[in-house]
Amino acid sequence: MNTVEHTSVNNIITNSLKQAINYQDYRALVQQLVLEESSTGNDKTEALANYTMLNDRRMKRWDKTLKVSEETKEKAFNFKGDVTWLVITESWCGDAAHVIPALNKIAELSPNIDLKLVFRDENEALMDQFLTNGGRAIAKLIMIDNTTGNVLASYGPRPTEATKMVNDYKAAHGQLTPEFKEDLQGWYNKNKGQNVMQDVISLLDL
Repeated sequence: MNTVEHTSVNNIITNSLKQAINYQDYRALVQQLVLEESSTGNDKTEALANYTMLNDRRMKRWDKTLKVSEETKEKAFNFKGDVTWLVITESWCGDAAHVIPALNKIAELSPNIDLKLVFRDENEALMDQFLTNGGRAIAKLIMIDNTTGNVLASYGPRPTEATKMVNDYKAAHGQLTPEFKEDLQGWYNKNKGQNVMQDVISLLDL
């Protein structure tokens, strides 16, 4: 990345951070959207409103039940950096509903990690800097050094084990089916956020 591109990305991130919200405000917003039978994003459909309602239930469950391993706690406690975890999401995204509560559990353990969230459709310039295989897949975590403003790493849209499941299924069947998506939700429920935490805690070693 040349100097002009680097400056441009930093400016995009700075503008997105100005409208970012914390996890508590994100949860409150999703709960309000459920009451309004609505969703975030440019498209307002009954289906997306239903996904938002389902995701609110998922996040509520994970907020109460996710357990953090001793190894993860130790790494978070000992993290000496100063970073913002900026996450691109939407209320209707099924993967985000499983991933973001796990990120929040880690961020809560360290005063040096500031978790912030922005919405994809409101931040297209940011999203387009962090595409996955050319697509605007979410949830996407961008780890930013608060001292320099540099991007240290990005992560997502899914944890590594789920990504392998998706890639293997696409290679064998061409596209994801409703049946596979149910299986993926089952995997998230069984894994209980552990793969996300293992993946993300490794970013703190950078």
